[in-house]
This record gives sequence, C-alpha cells and structure tokens, in this order.
Amino acid sequence: EAGGAAMGRAADKLFSLSGLFAVRKPKGPTSTAVLNLLKERLLAEAGVQTKGNKRNRVLKIGHGGTLDSAATGVLVVGIGKGTKMLGTMLAGSKKYTAIGMLGKATDTLDATGKVTEEKPYDQVTKGDLENVLQKFTGDIMQVPPLYSALKKDGERLSTLMKRGEAVEAKPARPVRVYSLSLQQFQPPLFTLDVECGGGFYVRSLVNDIGKELSTCASVQELTRTKQGPFTLEEHALHEDKWTIDEIAQSLEHCTALLLGEPARKKLKTEHPGETAVICE
Repeated sequence: EAGGAAMGRAADKLFSLSGLFAVRKPKGPTSTAVLNLLKERLLAEAGVQTKGNKRNRVLKIGHGGTLDSAATGVLVVGIGKGTKMLGTMLAGSKKYTAIGMLGKATDTLDATGKVTEEKPYDQVTKGDLENVLQKFTGDIMQVPPLYSALKKDGERLSTLMKRGEAVEAKPARPVRVYSLSLQQFQPPLFTLDVECGGGFYVRSLVNDIGKELSTCASVQELTRTKQGPFTLEEHALHEDKWTIDEIAQSLEHCTALLLGEPARKKLKTEHPGETAVICE
C-alpha cells in the first residue's frame, strides 16, 4: 500500500509539472523519438499504465523546434501548460557549432547522405572563408534543404525524399543571422559558430558557403549550443536526469530564466511548416 501511495504521489507530481525545460538530444534519434522516450520514462516512473484504457490522465508534452537526427544539443521541451509557450521558442534565437567539410557535397547536405559531388578545395584559404562569412550575416535569403521537417501536402519533405518521390526545392526565404564566426580551419574541415533566428538551416548555410568558395561543402557535425535562454552546458538535462524530480527542479530554475529573456525582434515573414511538436 505504501508503494501504491508513493506511486500516486509521483503521478500527481508528474501531472502538476508545467513550463519549459531543456534536454540534451543525443546523436541518432529524431527529436520526436527523444520526446517519446522522455515521456515513456516519466510515465513509467509515475507508475501510469499506458496500455489499454487504464490511462485516464493525459501527459501533455512537446518540443520547440526539430533538431536533425544526426545533430546533438539543446532540445527545448514544454510540459503541461508550457506546451503553449513552445511557439516563442521556434521564432527565438538559436546558437550552433558546426563542423563543415570542404570538397564534398551530399544529398542531405550532411554526413548522413550520399555524396553527390566532389571538388578540389586546396585553393581555399582561411582568409577566403572569413571573407565569405560576411555575405551570410544579417538578413539573408536561404533555400531550405530538401531533406527537412518542412511539409508538402501534410508530409515531411524528408519522408517524400526517402520514398524516392520527386520533391521541388522550396523557394528562398528571409532568415536572420545575428553572428557568424570561424573558430577553426584545418582543411578540409572548418568549424563555425552561428547565432540565428527561426527557420534557419545550418546545413544550407554550409552548402552555400561551399558554392561561394567555388567548391562544395557539407556538415560533418552539428551541435545546438543554445535555444532562447537555454544553454547546453547549464540547462540541458542528460538522459540520466530525465526524472520527475530533476525536471521539477529544472522547471523552477527555468521559470526565472525565461522572465529575464530579452525579446528578439521577429522577422515579418512567418515560416509555415515549422511547428512545435506536441504529443499527448
């Protein structure tokens, strides 16, 4: 009976959680798969039955912006009423560290895809690369990748591509880059730090940089280091901390964090197709 009472308290605590927190997404699974695993863990810890019709309470949980399956880093999660706040995360600022590779283009614009082109890159200097970055800072136009979470007729472009269907590139759209800097250059590899607004694709950026340098390039590694006020080092919970108590603590900490978050001016253009993913 004592065990049942403790389970009941854990369930009550779980269903009372509300707000935004961040988890560290590992490399491999999709953002939705990470969300589902997190939800499973929490329901199991609370002793809530999820099979059959035994579940009478709904755990509302969602994430505020997809990270590529090959990428790691900050994934902002909304729980309870916090799911209504996820839209602001999509439009807000994000920071990434990306390792690009010169001389190789792929169909996915990253290391997971098939190589579609190889070109010499020996002529590219560190100075060339730094000069090119200036062209991609500020308000720019960008064509999103074909392999993406954007949708056509209700289906993700990446799903259509994997099925071998012909997919037309989406038109270029306005995106905002707050800052862009070269951290390391060891040809063929180069490391970038990027701070950008909503709807921006680092894979498209690296691909465009390659073209601008008269070669080609693709992303080798991508890490989201910050989304809104949530940083990878300070706020993103590792998988071993996906527990009711750890998340409750994190929510308390993050409420104060969100109150102090400066509002970034949004671009007038909305990016349809990017939505916060919420599952119940």
